[in-house]
Amino acid sequence: MEFPVNRRRFLGSSAGSLGALALTHLLQASGEASESDGTVPSDGTVPSDRTVSPLLARQPHHTPRAKAVICLFQHGGPSQMDLFDPKPALTRYRGRRFPGELETHNIEHMGGILGSPFKFQKCGQSGISLSKLLPHTSQIADEFTLIRSMTTESNDHEFAVRLFHSGKTFPGRPVLGSWVVYGLGTENQNLPAYVVLADEGGLPLIEAQNWTAGFLPAICQAAPIRHASNPVLYLNRPDKVSARARQNQLHFLKELNQAHLRQNSGNSELEARISNFELAARMQTSVPEALDINSETAATQRMYGLDNPATADYGRRCLMARRLVERGVRFVQLFLHKQPWDTHTQNNKVVSELSSEIDQPSAALVMDLKRRRLLDSTMVLWTGEFGRTPTVEGKDGRDHNRHGFSLWIAGGGFKKGYAHGQTDEFGYRAVEDVVRVPDLHATMLHALGIDHARLSYPFEGRNTSLTDPDVTKAKVIHKLLA
Repeated sequence: MEFPVNRRRFLGSSAGSLGALALTHLLQASGEASESDGTVPSDGTVPSDRTVSPLLARQPHHTPRAKAVICLFQHGGPSQMDLFDPKPALTRYRGRRFPGELETHNIEHMGGILGSPFKFQKCGQSGISLSKLLPHTSQIADEFTLIRSMTTESNDHEFAVRLFHSGKTFPGRPVLGSWVVYGLGTENQNLPAYVVLADEGGLPLIEAQNWTAGFLPAICQAAPIRHASNPVLYLNRPDKVSARARQNQLHFLKELNQAHLRQNSGNSELEARISNFELAARMQTSVPEALDINSETAATQRMYGLDNPATADYGRRCLMARRLVERGVRFVQLFLHKQPWDTHTQNNKVVSELSSEIDQPSAALVMDLKRRRLLDSTMVLWTGEFGRTPTVEGKDGRDHNRHGFSLWIAGGGFKKGYAHGQTDEFGYRAVEDVVRVPDLHATMLHALGIDHARLSYPFEGRNTSLTDPDVTKAKVIHKLLA
């Protein structure tokens, strides 16, 4: 089929009416080539002559325990000894000098040991001790693995955040969500495989670096979605364009694209770009339906705290996350504005306030997934980039601590009601069953059916992976899995 107007000229003259196709996240890297369909070959390499089908669901390396991930990321570093890791010694030695070496971020402002004013209680049949600041999380203690012995490599926020997401402290590397999508594809071709539910207050620390695809195909990058009336920018059909006119435009554009592709057969970059545009068109109907939380029962909305101004924002996004994985989205991530858990001052006040906002929705997500029989196949991760010190900074704060912090993972094949590892008597350093960030990545990928050492992509002359096991010696922590 021949056209009197070429594709470039048509798109240039029709930009106003076709703007809805230009999803920001899909067009950011429209000039990047996609060398692969993302299939994970048995040898871990990626042939460059495969046909591009970037979102096709693909077979894992082994039988998976999980097929989706929801990450509730807590920027700033939540205080483990005030939430998850009870340390009576902090009260017993309050005000005294810390006995031993202490790495801090702001050492000149460091004082004596700071006790926690928050009481802990044993929860559920497992008897895991959790802070009374977390009454709702306490109700799901028998559903998650609590890791109290996490460590990371950096005491700096930006480096630690990048390490947690991408396995490297420097920018530009693909994040965990992008690697998962690259390896497994998605089960719903009408929604993005990787979705970020951003805070209405603004972007988190290091902004879009939290969800970049790096050198992986651009389709593996997350689609940021808001919970406002216009959840995806530039997606809605312009008011002056009828539905029929839009259908005709999309049909004509598809014909143009296919004609152009026939003239450039084997161009994987072009194929990937066309796939991006077609996904954008399908999202015009699929996204509004997936995010329509008004269709949920009043009881469900109350469970997530939508009736309480303190919990409504986070609860709304947690509910959206459940709806997205329910529809086959592979990886969903929630972020907070800036780094609210960075409690250099007023630690007790801030930890208490944030817990009251996040505790109920986080627990509701796990309970809701369980009642819908989705928890076994969905991994829910609650974590920050590091923890806090047992000593006081300034008058009433806690400094950064990379040597020991806590996180929990529910569902997805992880043990239920299990507390793993421990820190020293002050909650400063992990001393038993230590879990490093590369180990956590390897274990999460294993639960998804992926061999972390085989999931790789050719970059800078070598097959590059998330865990880089030859360097990090990353290993699967089987004790965390059921």
